[in-house]
Amino acid sequence: MTHEKTAIDVRDLALDGRLHGVSTRILKGQVTAICGPNGAGKSTLLRLLAGALVPSAGEALLDGDRMHDMHPRTRARAIGYLPQEPQIAWDLSVRNLVSLGRLAHGDARREPIDAALAAMGLEDFADRPVSTLSGGERARVLLARVLAGEPRFILADEPFASLDLAFQASLARHLRTQADEGRGVVAVAHDLGLAHKIADRVLLLKDGKLHADGPPAEALSTENLRAVFGVDAHWLGEEGARVLAVTR
Repeated sequence: MTHEKTAIDVRDLALDGRLHGVSTRILKGQVTAICGPNGAGKSTLLRLLAGALVPSAGEALLDGDRMHDMHPRTRARAIGYLPQEPQIAWDLSVRNLVSLGRLAHGDARREPIDAALAAMGLEDFADRPVSTLSGGERARVLLARVLAGEPRFILADEPFASLDLAFQASLARHLRTQADEGRGVVAVAHDLGLAHKIADRVLLLKDGKLHADGPPAEALSTENLRAVFGVDAHWLGEEGARVLAVTR
């Protein structure tokens, strides 16, 4: 029987000069947002979790298995990684691009590909060349490629960058749905209001160190925002529709 992977345990994870002794636990069924200023180590942490970088110290474990000791294909079946600037080398159809998410499995099973297209609302786009899509539509296709691999965890590096408000909101709903359906979702996010809205937990980084780790209201408190970003700010509005007002 296959052992169900349920958590990524991060223990004193470090990369020389870029990340320093980060420890946390990332669970399935949750959205975890990684926030912080430019250069804080957000993308570095995500790439270490994805296996794209090798730590200089510490470790990340997938239910007790050291992730950097795993065969790359085994890791790729468990972890779906969406880089900050994903490249599309060929002008494939949407379906063919999404089907590349099955490479780690060594097959092109139709069921998970169809499910990924449906999850992203792309059924009507399946036969269109990717070059004919808008930026927001391409973002959905690239996430569908990750979903086609049926990963237990989705790691997305700034997935909302360069998207307009409507596409940001749509993509945020899709990521939230994936977590509600049992996947673990980790997303680097610069938009603190969006992170506050969709995340169950926020990892707040400063200078490569973990400054805060907790529910959005705690991790993104006025005190933490002042310490990490050097601004005076407070939250306005109701739960689920908070807006950050920066006063200085």
